[in-house]
Amino acid sequence: MLRNKTVAVVVPAYNEEKQIKRVIEKMPSFVDRMVVVNDYSTDKTLSVLKTYLQRNNRSKTIKGKSIRIIPTTYNKAEIVLKKIEKEESQRFTPSNIINKNPDKERVIVINHLRNAGVGASIATGYRWCRDHNIDCTAVMAGDAQMDPTELKSICLPVIKEEVDYVKGNRLSHRSALFVVPKIRYFGNSVLSLLTKIASGYWHISDTQSGFTSISLNALNAIRLHKIYKKYGCPNDILVKLNIAFCTIKEVPIKPIYFIGENSKMKINIVIPKIIALLIKSFFGRLYIKYFFRDFHPLFLLYHLSFMIFLFNVPLTFKVIRSFYPDNPLSTQSFIAFVFLSISGFQSLFFAMWMDMMDNERLQK
Repeated sequence: MLRNKTVAVVVPAYNEEKQIKRVIEKMPSFVDRMVVVNDYSTDKTLSVLKTYLQRNNRSKTIKGKSIRIIPTTYNKAEIVLKKIEKEESQRFTPSNIINKNPDKERVIVINHLRNAGVGASIATGYRWCRDHNIDCTAVMAGDAQMDPTELKSICLPVIKEEVDYVKGNRLSHRSALFVVPKIRYFGNSVLSLLTKIASGYWHISDTQSGFTSISLNALNAIRLHKIYKKYGCPNDILVKLNIAFCTIKEVPIKPIYFIGENSKMKINIVIPKIIALLIKSFFGRLYIKYFFRDFHPLFLLYHLSFMIFLFNVPLTFKVIRSFYPDNPLSTQSFIAFVFLSISGFQSLFFAMWMDMMDNERLQK
């Protein structure tokens, strides 16, 4: 426990037979539960975990926070939510718990019955922690690329109830330019820029960092089974948290590479999928947060800019063609192109500025 609050760490693992034991053994003593989710590994990861449970796993009793809802005139909403949670339990990736006594053992091993992706593994771990009312749930990858000594700084803001979500930021570390592989640094920076726009958290970076912690309130605020199942899960979680008006904070962490980890990410496949996810998430956030839940002028400004740019497409082609001989551009067309371009960018920048101002309160 940390300051009398329960702490769990979700460890998504896929083909990490060489690293997973190291991750478990280096975990700080204040961690009450390690929820290792084996995502149907094809190597000996599950075998290593089973051996560890037999030889090393120890009991650690934590103070339970089981909440029983007694039906009254005033709590029908809570009863409905519990019913929905029960129904949604069927939508998670099928899995089973390897432990014989999971309620008392410190290391919990959940085995996916099919490979689903890192996001699905995190969702499975989050669900276990939510159902057991863990105060602070962190995520550390099973490839040992996260320093356990930094876990306390990741968890403390949540433990102190300062924010709902904390994420590590490797790009803010002074060694980032020298340690992070150049292609990953560039890809991460591009995705971070797009995630700022999609999520509404305009002051974040290193959005692909998986070293995070989340409060129990935030776990209850988002639909866990709908978390994006693949590598875009950190981006998707940020969007979901923003829609739920959750506060976040970044903590500088060391970038760690070349320690025996084996990256499964194929950048040329993953990045286009994440970009498509972010475009979809952006419009989802606009409609859910700024139209259905709380109407805001930025909703109109964003859509006005998109409509202007759409109307300006034919004129843009005319301007481009005018650079070639025998394709003169009329004065009226040029004036219309300039007017629409200025109006479109003006509407877009005003909408983005309003978005920044509205979400300023959610970042600490």
